[in-house]
Amino acid sequence: MKKLFATTMLATMVAGPVMADLVFPSLSYRTGPYAAGGIPFADGYADYFTLLNERDGGIGGVEARVLECETGYNTEKGVECYESTKGEGSLVYQPLSTGITYQLIPKTTADGIPMHTMGYGRTSAANGKVFSHTFNYPGNYWNGASGAINYLLETNGGDISGKKIALVYHNSAYGKEPIRTLEELSAKHGFELSLIPVDHPGQEQKAQWLQIRRERPDNVLMWGWGVMNQVAVQEAANIRYPMENFIGIWWSGSENDVLPAGDAANGYKALTFHNVGSDFPVFDDIQKYVVDAGKAAGAGDQIGTVLYNRGMYAAMLAAEAAKTAQEIHGTADITPAMMRDGMEALEMTEAKMEALGLPNFGPAFSVSCENHGGPGLVGVTQWDAGAKQWSLISGYKPTDADVIGPLIEADSAAYAEEAGIEPGCS
Repeated sequence: MKKLFATTMLATMVAGPVMADLVFPSLSYRTGPYAAGGIPFADGYADYFTLLNERDGGIGGVEARVLECETGYNTEKGVECYESTKGEGSLVYQPLSTGITYQLIPKTTADGIPMHTMGYGRTSAANGKVFSHTFNYPGNYWNGASGAINYLLETNGGDISGKKIALVYHNSAYGKEPIRTLEELSAKHGFELSLIPVDHPGQEQKAQWLQIRRERPDNVLMWGWGVMNQVAVQEAANIRYPMENFIGIWWSGSENDVLPAGDAANGYKALTFHNVGSDFPVFDDIQKYVVDAGKAAGAGDQIGTVLYNRGMYAAMLAAEAAKTAQEIHGTADITPAMMRDGMEALEMTEAKMEALGLPNFGPAFSVSCENHGGPGLVGVTQWDAGAKQWSLISGYKPTDADVIGPLIEADSAAYAEEAGIEPGCS
Protein backbone atom coordinates (compact mmCIF):
# COMPACT_ATOMS: atom_id res chain seq x y z
CA MET A 1 0.00 0.00 0.00
CA LYS A 2 2.85 2.37 0.93
CA LYS A 3 4.62 1.47 -2.34
CA LEU A 4 1.46 2.27 -4.36
CA PHE A 5 1.08 5.62 -2.57
CA ALA A 6 4.70 6.53 -3.24
CA THR A 7 4.38 5.57 -6.90
CA THR A 8 1.25 7.71 -7.25
CA MET A 9 2.95 10.70 -5.62
CA LEU A 10 5.99 10.30 -7.88
CA ALA A 11 3.76 10.24 -10.96
CA THR A 12 2.03 13.41 -9.77
CA MET A 13 5.31 15.21 -9.21
CA VAL A 14 6.65 14.15 -12.62
CA ALA A 15 3.44 15.39 -14.27
CA GLY A 16 3.99 18.84 -12.79
CA PRO A 17 2.82 20.87 -9.81
CA VAL A 18 -0.80 20.70 -8.75
CA MET A 19 -2.39 24.06 -9.58
CA ALA A 20 -4.34 26.00 -7.00
CA ASP A 21 -8.03 26.71 -7.47
CA LEU A 22 -9.11 29.83 -9.30
CA VAL A 23 -10.97 31.64 -6.53
CA PHE A 24 -14.04 33.75 -7.31
CA PRO A 25 -15.48 35.32 -4.14
CA SER A 26 -19.21 35.93 -4.04
CA LEU A 27 -20.29 38.73 -1.71
CA SER A 28 -23.83 37.43 -1.49
CA TYR A 29 -26.89 38.29 0.52
CA ARG A 30 -29.18 35.38 1.15
CA THR A 31 -30.58 37.09 4.25
CA GLY A 32 -32.02 40.52 5.00
CA PRO A 33 -34.51 42.76 3.20
CA TYR A 34 -32.92 42.22 -0.23
CA ALA A 35 -32.52 38.44 -0.04
CA ALA A 36 -35.19 37.80 -2.67
CA GLY A 37 -32.88 39.45 -5.22
CA GLY A 38 -29.59 38.31 -3.76
CA ILE A 39 -30.41 34.59 -3.68
CA PRO A 40 -31.08 33.95 -7.40
CA PHE A 41 -28.08 36.08 -8.41
CA ALA A 42 -25.78 34.13 -6.08
CA ASP A 43 -27.23 30.84 -7.35
CA GLY A 44 -26.65 31.76 -10.99
CA TYR A 45 -23.11 32.92 -10.23
CA ALA A 46 -22.18 29.71 -8.40
CA ASP A 47 -23.95 27.34 -10.80
CA TYR A 48 -22.06 28.62 -13.84
CA PHE A 49 -18.69 27.93 -12.23
CA THR A 50 -19.95 24.50 -11.16
CA LEU A 51 -20.91 23.88 -14.78
CA LEU A 52 -17.39 24.76 -15.94
CA ASN A 53 -15.89 22.40 -13.36
CA GLU A 54 -18.22 19.50 -14.09
CA ARG A 55 -18.41 19.80 -17.88
CA ASP A 56 -15.04 21.32 -18.82
CA GLY A 57 -12.75 20.41 -15.95
CA GLY A 58 -12.56 24.03 -14.82
CA ILE A 59 -11.07 27.03 -16.61
CA GLY A 60 -7.99 26.15 -18.62
CA GLY A 61 -7.75 22.91 -16.67
CA VAL A 62 -7.87 24.61 -13.25
CA GLU A 63 -10.93 24.17 -11.06
CA ALA A 64 -12.92 27.28 -10.14
CA ARG A 65 -13.90 27.76 -6.51
CA VAL A 66 -16.67 30.15 -5.45
CA LEU A 67 -15.96 31.60 -2.02
CA GLU A 68 -19.29 32.89 -0.73
CA CYS A 69 -19.51 35.41 2.10
CA GLU A 70 -22.81 36.75 3.42
CA THR A 71 -23.12 40.54 3.52
CA GLY A 72 -26.86 41.00 4.12
CA TYR A 73 -26.50 43.96 1.69
CA ASN A 74 -24.77 45.74 4.57
CA THR A 75 -21.78 47.90 3.65
CA GLU A 76 -19.81 47.20 6.84
CA LYS A 77 -20.31 43.43 6.47
CA GLY A 78 -19.33 43.68 2.82
CA VAL A 79 -16.02 45.26 3.75
CA GLU A 80 -15.50 42.57 6.41
CA CYS A 81 -16.15 39.89 3.78
CA TYR A 82 -13.57 41.46 1.51
CA GLU A 83 -10.93 41.63 4.23
CA SER A 84 -11.54 38.03 5.28
CA THR A 85 -11.37 36.59 1.76
CA LYS A 86 -8.83 38.69 -0.13
CA GLY A 87 -5.95 36.54 1.07
CA GLU A 88 -7.44 33.40 -0.45
CA GLY A 89 -6.13 34.22 -3.90
CA SER A 90 -9.39 35.95 -4.85
CA LEU A 91 -9.30 36.94 -8.50
CA VAL A 92 -12.18 39.40 -8.83
CA TYR A 93 -14.83 40.82 -6.51
CA GLN A 94 -18.49 41.32 -7.39
CA PRO A 95 -19.98 43.28 -4.43
CA LEU A 96 -23.56 43.44 -5.79
CA SER A 97 -24.00 46.69 -3.85
CA THR A 98 -23.18 50.28 -4.74
CA GLY A 99 -22.49 51.12 -1.09
CA ILE A 100 -19.98 48.27 -0.73
CA THR A 101 -18.46 49.19 -4.11
CA TYR A 102 -17.68 52.74 -3.01
CA GLN A 103 -15.86 51.41 0.06
CA LEU A 104 -13.93 48.78 -1.87
CA ILE A 105 -12.67 50.92 -4.76
CA PRO A 106 -9.63 52.26 -2.84
CA LYS A 107 -9.05 48.94 -1.07
CA THR A 108 -9.05 46.75 -4.18
CA THR A 109 -6.86 49.28 -5.99
CA ALA A 110 -4.31 49.29 -3.18
CA ASP A 111 -4.38 45.49 -2.96
CA GLY A 112 -4.15 45.00 -6.72
CA ILE A 113 -7.36 42.95 -6.99
CA PRO A 114 -9.86 43.77 -9.75
CA MET A 115 -13.53 44.43 -9.06
CA HIS A 116 -16.44 44.05 -11.47
CA THR A 117 -19.55 46.10 -10.69
CA MET A 118 -21.74 44.99 -13.57
CA GLY A 119 -24.55 47.49 -14.03
CA TYR A 120 -24.07 49.16 -10.65
CA GLY A 121 -21.52 50.95 -8.47
CA ARG A 122 -19.67 54.14 -9.28
CA THR A 123 -20.50 55.02 -12.87
CA SER A 124 -17.34 57.04 -13.51
CA ALA A 125 -15.27 53.89 -12.83
CA ALA A 126 -15.78 53.35 -16.56
CA ASN A 127 -12.71 55.58 -16.90
CA GLY A 128 -9.92 53.03 -16.54
CA LYS A 129 -7.26 55.73 -16.66
CA VAL A 130 -8.37 56.69 -13.14
CA PHE A 131 -10.04 53.54 -11.81
CA SER A 132 -7.38 51.00 -12.72
CA HIS A 133 -8.94 48.03 -10.90
CA THR A 134 -12.66 48.73 -11.20
CA PHE A 135 -14.73 47.63 -14.20
CA ASN A 136 -18.46 48.11 -14.85
CA TYR A 137 -19.00 46.65 -18.33
CA PRO A 138 -21.23 46.20 -20.27
CA GLY A 139 -23.26 49.15 -18.96
CA ASN A 140 -23.77 51.51 -16.03
CA TYR A 141 -26.46 53.60 -14.37
CA TRP A 142 -25.88 56.65 -16.54
CA ASN A 143 -26.33 54.42 -19.58
CA GLY A 144 -29.54 53.22 -17.95
CA ALA A 145 -30.83 56.76 -17.44
CA SER A 146 -30.02 57.67 -21.03
CA GLY A 147 -31.46 54.39 -22.31
CA ALA A 148 -34.78 55.16 -20.63
CA ILE A 149 -34.92 58.66 -22.11
CA ASN A 150 -33.91 57.38 -25.55
CA TYR A 151 -36.72 54.84 -25.39
CA LEU A 152 -39.19 57.60 -24.50
CA LEU A 153 -37.87 59.71 -27.37
CA GLU A 154 -38.28 56.78 -29.73
CA THR A 155 -41.85 56.11 -28.63
CA ASN A 156 -42.81 59.81 -28.74
CA GLY A 157 -41.69 60.69 -32.23
CA GLY A 158 -38.34 62.05 -31.04
CA ASP A 159 -39.83 64.87 -28.95
CA ILE A 160 -40.46 64.79 -25.19
CA SER A 161 -40.22 68.54 -24.59
CA GLY A 162 -42.80 69.62 -22.03
CA LYS A 163 -43.29 66.07 -20.75
CA LYS A 164 -43.26 65.42 -17.01
CA ILE A 165 -40.96 62.59 -15.90
CA ALA A 166 -40.69 61.50 -12.27
CA LEU A 167 -37.80 59.51 -10.79
CA VAL A 168 -38.77 57.31 -7.84
CA TYR A 169 -35.48 56.27 -6.28
CA HIS A 170 -33.99 54.34 -3.38
CA ASN A 171 -32.66 57.07 -1.08
CA SER A 172 -29.06 55.80 -1.14
CA ALA A 173 -25.90 56.14 -3.21
CA TYR A 174 -27.41 53.58 -5.58
CA GLY A 175 -30.68 55.41 -6.09
CA LYS A 176 -29.01 58.79 -6.52
CA GLU A 177 -26.65 57.62 -9.29
CA PRO A 178 -28.89 58.58 -12.28
CA ILE A 179 -29.89 62.03 -11.03
CA ARG A 180 -27.04 64.02 -12.61
CA THR A 181 -27.57 62.36 -15.97
CA LEU A 182 -31.32 62.87 -15.92
CA GLU A 183 -30.83 66.54 -15.02
CA GLU A 184 -28.50 66.98 -18.02
CA LEU A 185 -30.94 65.13 -20.29
CA SER A 186 -33.81 67.25 -18.95
CA ALA A 187 -31.96 70.40 -20.03
CA LYS A 188 -31.14 68.86 -23.41
CA HIS A 189 -34.59 67.52 -24.28
CA GLY A 190 -36.83 69.95 -22.42
CA PHE A 191 -38.70 67.58 -20.13
CA GLU A 192 -39.62 68.43 -16.54
CA LEU A 193 -37.91 66.18 -13.97
CA SER A 194 -39.22 65.57 -10.46
CA LEU A 195 -37.27 63.60 -7.86
CA ILE A 196 -39.11 61.37 -5.39
CA PRO A 197 -36.94 59.55 -2.82
CA VAL A 198 -37.99 56.41 -0.96
CA ASP A 199 -36.22 55.52 2.27
CA HIS A 200 -34.81 52.03 2.93
CA PRO A 201 -36.23 49.43 2.69
CA GLY A 202 -39.18 51.00 0.87
CA GLN A 203 -42.22 49.35 2.40
CA GLU A 204 -44.03 52.64 2.94
CA GLN A 205 -44.63 54.70 -0.24
CA LYS A 206 -48.18 56.01 0.01
CA ALA A 207 -47.07 59.65 0.24
CA GLN A 208 -44.84 59.29 -2.83
CA TRP A 209 -47.61 57.80 -4.96
CA LEU A 210 -50.15 60.35 -3.78
CA GLN A 211 -47.66 62.95 -5.04
CA ILE A 212 -47.49 61.14 -8.38
CA ARG A 213 -51.28 60.99 -8.58
CA ARG A 214 -51.40 64.71 -7.88
CA GLU A 215 -48.64 65.73 -10.32
CA ARG A 216 -49.64 63.20 -13.03
CA PRO A 217 -46.25 62.71 -14.70
CA ASP A 218 -46.28 61.34 -18.23
CA ASN A 219 -43.73 58.72 -17.25
CA VAL A 220 -42.25 57.33 -14.06
CA LEU A 221 -38.72 55.94 -13.86
CA MET A 222 -37.65 53.83 -10.90
CA TRP A 223 -34.29 53.05 -9.30
CA GLY A 224 -35.41 50.56 -6.67
CA TRP A 225 -34.34 47.27 -5.13
CA GLY A 226 -35.98 44.52 -3.14
CA VAL A 227 -39.33 45.11 -1.51
CA MET A 228 -39.31 48.74 -2.67
CA ASN A 229 -40.02 47.55 -6.21
CA GLN A 230 -42.95 45.33 -5.23
CA VAL A 231 -44.52 48.11 -3.19
CA ALA A 232 -44.03 50.67 -5.96
CA VAL A 233 -45.66 48.48 -8.61
CA GLN A 234 -48.59 47.78 -6.28
CA GLU A 235 -48.97 51.47 -5.35
CA ALA A 236 -48.86 52.42 -9.02
CA ALA A 237 -51.65 49.94 -9.63
CA ASN A 238 -53.62 51.34 -6.69
CA ILE A 239 -53.65 54.84 -8.21
CA ARG A 240 -54.23 53.31 -11.66
CA TYR A 241 -51.05 54.69 -13.09
CA PRO A 242 -50.57 53.27 -16.63
CA MET A 243 -48.02 50.45 -16.31
CA GLU A 244 -46.78 50.93 -19.87
CA ASN A 245 -45.54 54.39 -18.76
CA PHE A 246 -43.64 52.99 -15.77
CA ILE A 247 -40.00 51.97 -16.44
CA GLY A 248 -37.60 50.51 -13.89
CA ILE A 249 -33.83 50.19 -13.99
CA TRP A 250 -32.54 46.60 -14.40
CA TRP A 251 -32.55 46.08 -10.62
CA SER A 252 -36.27 46.89 -10.67
CA GLY A 253 -37.19 44.38 -13.35
CA SER A 254 -37.30 40.85 -11.95
CA GLU A 255 -40.15 38.42 -11.38
CA ASN A 256 -40.02 39.31 -7.67
CA ASP A 257 -41.04 42.87 -8.50
CA VAL A 258 -44.16 42.16 -10.50
CA LEU A 259 -45.66 38.80 -9.46
CA PRO A 260 -47.12 40.11 -6.15
CA ALA A 261 -49.27 42.64 -8.04
CA GLY A 262 -50.80 39.94 -10.26
CA ASP A 263 -52.56 41.12 -13.41
CA ALA A 264 -52.21 44.75 -12.33
CA ALA A 265 -48.49 44.64 -13.19
CA ASN A 266 -49.15 43.81 -16.83
CA GLY A 267 -47.23 46.10 -19.20
CA TYR A 268 -44.63 47.28 -16.67
CA LYS A 269 -41.23 47.83 -18.30
CA ALA A 270 -37.62 47.55 -17.19
CA LEU A 271 -34.24 48.32 -18.71
CA THR A 272 -31.72 45.55 -19.28
CA PHE A 273 -28.22 44.75 -20.54
CA HIS A 274 -28.88 41.04 -21.05
CA ASN A 275 -31.59 38.78 -22.39
CA VAL A 276 -34.39 37.07 -20.50
CA GLY A 277 -35.86 33.57 -20.27
CA SER A 278 -34.35 30.09 -20.37
CA ASP A 279 -34.31 29.45 -24.12
CA PHE A 280 -30.52 29.27 -24.39
CA PRO A 281 -28.40 26.12 -24.82
CA VAL A 282 -26.26 26.87 -21.77
CA PHE A 283 -29.25 26.28 -19.51
CA ASP A 284 -29.64 22.74 -20.82
CA ASP A 285 -26.06 22.10 -19.74
CA ILE A 286 -26.66 23.67 -16.32
CA GLN A 287 -29.70 21.44 -15.89
CA LYS A 288 -27.72 18.33 -16.88
CA TYR A 289 -24.36 18.89 -15.19
CA VAL A 290 -25.42 20.95 -12.17
CA VAL A 291 -29.10 20.67 -11.21
CA ASP A 292 -29.75 17.04 -12.14
CA ALA A 293 -26.39 16.08 -10.62
CA GLY A 294 -27.46 17.55 -7.28
CA LYS A 295 -24.77 20.24 -7.34
CA ALA A 296 -26.94 23.37 -7.67
CA ALA A 297 -26.28 26.22 -5.24
CA GLY A 298 -30.01 26.52 -4.60
CA ALA A 299 -33.14 24.54 -5.33
CA GLY A 300 -32.46 24.59 -9.08
CA ASP A 301 -35.80 26.25 -9.80
CA GLN A 302 -34.55 29.73 -10.69
CA ILE A 303 -33.05 29.00 -14.13
CA GLY A 304 -34.31 31.54 -16.65
CA THR A 305 -35.41 34.09 -14.06
CA VAL A 306 -33.98 37.57 -14.51
CA LEU A 307 -31.64 37.63 -11.53
CA TYR A 308 -30.44 34.03 -11.92
CA ASN A 309 -29.56 34.89 -15.51
CA ARG A 310 -27.74 38.01 -14.35
CA GLY A 311 -25.65 36.08 -11.84
CA MET A 312 -24.85 33.48 -14.49
CA TYR A 313 -23.91 36.25 -16.94
CA ALA A 314 -21.56 37.85 -14.38
CA ALA A 315 -19.88 34.48 -13.83
CA MET A 316 -19.56 33.90 -17.57
CA LEU A 317 -17.86 37.28 -18.06
CA ALA A 318 -15.51 36.53 -15.16
CA ALA A 319 -14.65 33.13 -16.62
CA GLU A 320 -14.01 34.61 -20.07
CA ALA A 321 -11.77 37.28 -18.55
CA ALA A 322 -9.87 34.51 -16.72
CA LYS A 323 -9.43 32.64 -20.00
CA THR A 324 -8.16 35.84 -21.61
CA ALA A 325 -5.69 36.31 -18.75
CA GLN A 326 -4.46 32.73 -19.16
CA GLU A 327 -3.87 33.34 -22.87
CA ILE A 328 -2.07 36.66 -22.29
CA HIS A 329 0.27 35.31 -19.63
CA GLY A 330 0.70 31.75 -20.91
CA THR A 331 -0.31 30.14 -17.63
CA ALA A 332 -3.51 28.60 -16.32
CA ASP A 333 -2.72 29.43 -12.70
CA ILE A 334 -3.35 33.17 -12.88
CA THR A 335 -2.95 35.84 -10.19
CA PRO A 336 -5.28 38.79 -9.44
CA ALA A 337 -2.90 41.08 -11.39
CA MET A 338 -3.14 38.77 -14.39
CA MET A 339 -6.94 38.65 -14.00
CA ARG A 340 -7.01 42.45 -14.21
CA ASP A 341 -5.12 42.26 -17.49
CA GLY A 342 -7.64 39.73 -18.76
CA MET A 343 -10.56 41.97 -17.84
CA GLU A 344 -8.98 44.96 -19.56
CA ALA A 345 -8.43 42.91 -22.73
CA LEU A 346 -11.82 41.18 -22.67
CA GLU A 347 -13.68 41.00 -25.96
CA MET A 348 -17.15 39.51 -26.20
CA THR A 349 -18.26 38.85 -29.76
CA GLU A 350 -21.56 37.38 -30.85
CA ALA A 351 -19.66 34.36 -32.20
CA LYS A 352 -18.09 33.80 -28.77
CA MET A 353 -21.43 34.07 -27.00
CA GLU A 354 -23.01 31.65 -29.44
CA ALA A 355 -20.18 29.16 -28.83
CA LEU A 356 -20.85 29.50 -25.08
CA GLY A 357 -24.51 28.62 -25.59
CA LEU A 358 -25.66 32.21 -25.14
CA PRO A 359 -26.55 33.60 -28.59
CA ASN A 360 -27.75 37.23 -28.40
CA PHE A 361 -27.74 36.99 -24.61
CA GLY A 362 -25.87 40.26 -24.18
CA PRO A 363 -24.39 42.99 -26.35
CA ALA A 364 -21.07 42.46 -28.10
CA PHE A 365 -18.40 44.62 -26.49
CA SER A 366 -14.71 45.07 -25.82
CA VAL A 367 -12.82 46.60 -22.90
CA SER A 368 -9.73 48.80 -22.90
CA CYS A 369 -7.69 50.85 -20.43
CA GLU A 370 -9.55 53.98 -21.50
CA ASN A 371 -12.95 52.29 -21.26
CA HIS A 372 -13.72 49.87 -18.43
CA GLY A 373 -17.45 50.22 -19.04
CA GLY A 374 -18.05 48.81 -22.49
CA PRO A 375 -20.37 50.39 -25.06
CA GLY A 376 -23.29 51.13 -22.71
CA LEU A 377 -25.93 49.51 -24.91
CA VAL A 378 -29.34 49.26 -23.23
CA GLY A 379 -32.44 47.21 -24.03
CA VAL A 380 -36.00 47.32 -22.70
CA THR A 381 -38.09 44.44 -21.37
CA GLN A 382 -41.81 44.26 -20.64
CA TRP A 383 -43.81 42.09 -18.27
CA ASP A 384 -46.66 39.92 -19.57
CA ALA A 385 -48.76 39.11 -16.52
CA GLY A 386 -50.84 36.50 -18.37
CA ALA A 387 -47.81 34.51 -19.52
CA LYS A 388 -45.89 35.42 -16.35
CA GLN A 389 -42.76 36.23 -18.29
CA TRP A 390 -40.54 39.07 -19.43
CA SER A 391 -39.92 39.78 -23.10
CA LEU A 392 -37.17 41.85 -24.72
CA ILE A 393 -39.13 44.50 -26.65
CA SER A 394 -36.20 46.69 -27.68
CA GLY A 395 -32.73 45.45 -28.57
CA TYR A 396 -29.45 46.77 -27.14
CA LYS A 397 -29.18 50.36 -28.36
CA PRO A 398 -26.59 53.14 -27.93
CA THR A 399 -26.93 55.72 -25.17
CA ASP A 400 -26.04 59.42 -25.20
CA ALA A 401 -22.22 59.53 -25.11
CA ASP A 402 -22.30 63.31 -25.64
CA VAL A 403 -23.91 63.67 -22.21
CA ILE A 404 -22.44 60.68 -20.37
CA GLY A 405 -18.83 61.10 -21.56
CA PRO A 406 -18.26 64.55 -20.06
CA LEU A 407 -19.96 63.51 -16.82
CA ILE A 408 -17.62 60.52 -16.50
CA GLU A 409 -14.60 62.70 -17.25
CA ALA A 410 -15.60 65.34 -14.69
CA ASP A 411 -16.44 62.89 -11.92
CA SER A 412 -13.36 60.72 -12.44
CA ALA A 413 -11.13 63.81 -12.59
CA ALA A 414 -12.52 64.98 -9.25
CA TYR A 415 -11.87 61.53 -7.76
CA ALA A 416 -8.33 61.46 -9.16
CA GLU A 417 -7.54 64.82 -7.59
CA GLU A 418 -9.03 63.80 -4.25
CA ALA A 419 -7.23 60.43 -4.20
CA GLY A 420 -3.93 61.75 -5.56
CA ILE A 421 -4.11 59.61 -8.70
CA GLU A 422 -2.20 60.51 -11.86
CA PRO A 423 -4.53 59.35 -14.67
CA GLY A 424 -2.99 57.22 -17.37
CA CYS A 425 -2.57 53.81 -18.92
CA SER A 426 0.36 51.56 -18.11
